[in-house]
Amino acid sequence: MNVFMVYVRDENFCQLLPEELNRSRPDDERIKMMAFPPLGIQTLAPVLRQRGHRVRMFDTCHPQMKVEHIAQAVEEERPDVIALSFLSTTTYPAVKNMAKRLKLDAPKIPIIVGGAFATMNSDRILRDCPDIDCVGVGEGEELLPDYLNNLDDPASVAGLVWRNAEEIVRNASRPIIRDLDQFPYPDRTSLPIDYIESLPLDVPAVLSLDKFCTMQTSRGCTYSCIYCDIPSLSKGKWRCRSAEHVLGEMQQLNDMGYRSIYLTDDHFLINRKRINGICRGIIERKLEFRWGCEGRVDSVAVDQLPIMIRANCNFLAFGVEAGTQKVLDRLKKNQTLEQVDHAVSEAKRQGIARVHGFFVIGSPGETEEDIMESFRFAARLKLDTFGFNRLCAYRGTPLWQEYVDRRIIDDERDWHKWFKCSDIDPTALPSAVVNRRRMKGYALLFARRIFGRPLHTYNLLRTFGQYMKTSDIIKLLCSPFRRRTLNRKPDLPARMIDLGLEEPDMDTVSVP
Repeated sequence: MNVFMVYVRDENFCQLLPEELNRSRPDDERIKMMAFPPLGIQTLAPVLRQRGHRVRMFDTCHPQMKVEHIAQAVEEERPDVIALSFLSTTTYPAVKNMAKRLKLDAPKIPIIVGGAFATMNSDRILRDCPDIDCVGVGEGEELLPDYLNNLDDPASVAGLVWRNAEEIVRNASRPIIRDLDQFPYPDRTSLPIDYIESLPLDVPAVLSLDKFCTMQTSRGCTYSCIYCDIPSLSKGKWRCRSAEHVLGEMQQLNDMGYRSIYLTDDHFLINRKRINGICRGIIERKLEFRWGCEGRVDSVAVDQLPIMIRANCNFLAFGVEAGTQKVLDRLKKNQTLEQVDHAVSEAKRQGIARVHGFFVIGSPGETEEDIMESFRFAARLKLDTFGFNRLCAYRGTPLWQEYVDRRIIDDERDWHKWFKCSDIDPTALPSAVVNRRRMKGYALLFARRIFGRPLHTYNLLRTFGQYMKTSDIIKLLCSPFRRRTLNRKPDLPARMIDLGLEEPDMDTVSVP
């Protein structure tokens, strides 16, 4: 069969590299994008080809892979199936528009969607969007080939939710995949896009022009942070590929010329023996790329930092989240400020070139002083880069369920939305207050960095300056203090709309 696989993006999370750095010839289809590669479809494509199917991939970040271009390709090639992959609620409107356009041009070609948001909301998506024929729930390596083999008998495909005339049918669940070593390595050659290593910021911040890609060596997380849907998607299980299988892919990437790799594992630092095996293999094979990953500060594998450094690990991101124990406990992080300080300090002491800290502000019960303490805590840590985002509630997270129980969110009417807590929760500070505190906090943090660590700050700016214009660096530094003008009002829960509220009302939004 001929299968079109389309990764539909949120356009806010990908940017074309500035023209002066995008050296592609005018007649060359290859472009350079600041974005993470679409690892989902890159992983599934070779699985389907291994079973005799033809696959053509699209990534909507490419200027010539927008909905009109894909529709034209569908008209010309008439694939047997169109598979749309997307991650979150922010991309769902674009998916609906694409499905509508493709179904209009090719009404008989089935459209299947998959991804985290689709898995969480399969029944609702089919009721809401008549142009989508079915949803693949969970992992696709076994489900999608099964679906292609049974197009005439969808009832036999475990994990499929599908439309039978006016009825929405949910088939039996498909168990999570235990053996992740059984599948071929992802296809990183078919898309005419070079993905560039960059910081995910409003202003382009290119870190290098080295050949860059992402890898996934494990899946899932066993923790239960209130803002995260990963445990519910992975059924609270953590599964990993063997060190040997990971090293085989790394060898392939090294031989293809990749010199920067980011591990997208939800939690890489969880198994000492496996990390040690991967790092020893990198050293013994003399692989030339540098790499980075994410992990928790309470990871037992923090003691593997020395061998990670020897294996060219140069970037480590920690989910710090808050600078007060009260807020950490409210978020159910199950970590302490002492563990944060120890992990960051050890990473820098051992020689990790760039340590990043993820923070959230605007949490339920957080005060203005708590926010400022998070910035002061970040200033004391030896972090190289950091980000402070407002806490959001997404369907599938414990926080979402809390808001449903508190009758702030109506699960039946709000399922397709996402909310900043500071916009809807009367126990959180209002958004205007949170944003003012954030600007003041960044000013404090920048001052501490400039006067407390001047050489480090200079070296970091010099790194940015290799690929950024001075004007862009100034914009980058000024962006935390810019008053943002929203193109649209934030989504509000259905109950607030019913009440005609534009801001949460403590007396009417929350029902005890």
